[in-house]
Amino acid sequence: MRSPLCLTLTPMSVKIKTASIHRIELKTRMPFKYGIATMTEVPMIFVRVAVEINGNESSGTASDLLPPKWFTKSPNEPIENEISEMLGVIRNAIQLSINYEAENLFSLWRLIYDSQTKWAKERSIPALLAHFGTSLVERAIIEATCKHYNQSLSEAILKGSLGFSASSIHSELIGIPFATLLPPQPLSKITARHTIGLGDALFEKDIPDEERIDDSLPQSLEQCIRYYKLKQFKIKISGDLEWDLKRLIEIATVIKNNTEGNFELSLDGNEQFDSIVAFQNYWTKLNNENRLTRFFDHLLFIEQPLHRDIALDSSLRDEFDLWSNNPPIIIDESDSTLKSLPEALLIGYSGTSHKNCKGIFKGIANACLLENCRQSGQKVIMSGEDLCNVGPIAVIQDLAVMAMLGIESVERNGHHYMAGLSQFPSKTQTQILTAHPKLYSKSDHGWPTLEILNGQIDLSSINNQPFGTGFELDLSVYEEIPISE
Repeated sequence: MRSPLCLTLTPMSVKIKTASIHRIELKTRMPFKYGIATMTEVPMIFVRVAVEINGNESSGTASDLLPPKWFTKSPNEPIENEISEMLGVIRNAIQLSINYEAENLFSLWRLIYDSQTKWAKERSIPALLAHFGTSLVERAIIEATCKHYNQSLSEAILKGSLGFSASSIHSELIGIPFATLLPPQPLSKITARHTIGLGDALFEKDIPDEERIDDSLPQSLEQCIRYYKLKQFKIKISGDLEWDLKRLIEIATVIKNNTEGNFELSLDGNEQFDSIVAFQNYWTKLNNENRLTRFFDHLLFIEQPLHRDIALDSSLRDEFDLWSNNPPIIIDESDSTLKSLPEALLIGYSGTSHKNCKGIFKGIANACLLENCRQSGQKVIMSGEDLCNVGPIAVIQDLAVMAMLGIESVERNGHHYMAGLSQFPSKTQTQILTAHPKLYSKSDHGWPTLEILNGQIDLSSINNQPFGTGFELDLSVYEEIPISE
């Protein structure tokens, strides 16, 4: 007689069968200047992957822009070369993953991640760039698995359908159930933190007539605040003290005059400094300006002021120790490997950002690590950031992860630099308006635009769909490009 404690387990199997890449060229409605780059046009990539789960096939789609000068920040590299490099890491991640098989999705992702890591090291490809490719495959197979189980991302993680293990990434979490470190329910709304690029117009009166845009969407900062009722802002700085002082004073004037003093802000250092001491001197001089003192009372954190080449140097720990009452500083571009966050915390940083392009399972594990620190009494931060995330797929999947992680304030600026989904085929526009009537609405010109009401984004339709999307994007209307060059 069989013992009641002896269970017969059904073997699990997840296997990647096929994949495809599709592309569309997009133009920004205005130039977006961030760090050393100014974006005016950019390709968007769609990756579709077919997965076999326990003998049943399911498909998932992921998408992202190919932003120049973010993954490598090489000032002299031609943009065409950078796009080719991004496509190269995407193609490699797809090629090596086809026919990979594992007992669950998380184990499958780890096979892909480790193989991509080895391939990239042999070719001296930076980890941040290499795993951009990994992340697109990861996102697609997560959607496929969520569809197979008919579960939202939050359900699939918490119920174990994806096989996620935080402690296999951060050994500090061994013995701690990861579900106790994540919110039991995803957020129903998220506050949009509006990015103010280095070249963005602040005042309506400063926009030359020939640069005014007639697409029904706001253009200047003061217009955006009134139109979306914004209360949170991300301000990009250049590192040039004199230039930044003048611009920050103007930004402070616009924000204070249009929010009645009810606002919060973060600063993006854009990797402009070569040491904590250098940034401390810069920060002290900013704070010595009387017109900014009270403005910085609203500061949430400062993002990646140091260049990625030196930002995780262990010698910086002494510089952090010597800076008493320093503002919270987090990493972003330096969060390139599974061990970047623990290294950053030891040095003195307050946390990191989440972006889907840096990896979803990695981001969830980082959130678990930070929550464990928080429960131990440490003041730590996980912020939500993106470069220029837009629909019809990328922004939805990004918001699904942010909601699941409980990140209440998320940088959202794709809707500001792109004219909604005006550049996408009409079928795509109809699909997203039907699936997400509270997330997107028709602009005065008839195309879908992200809906931000009172500074917030409604996530109800995202939380009710398998990994947020809720429709099978018709990729036949997009250019298919080969998986191999």
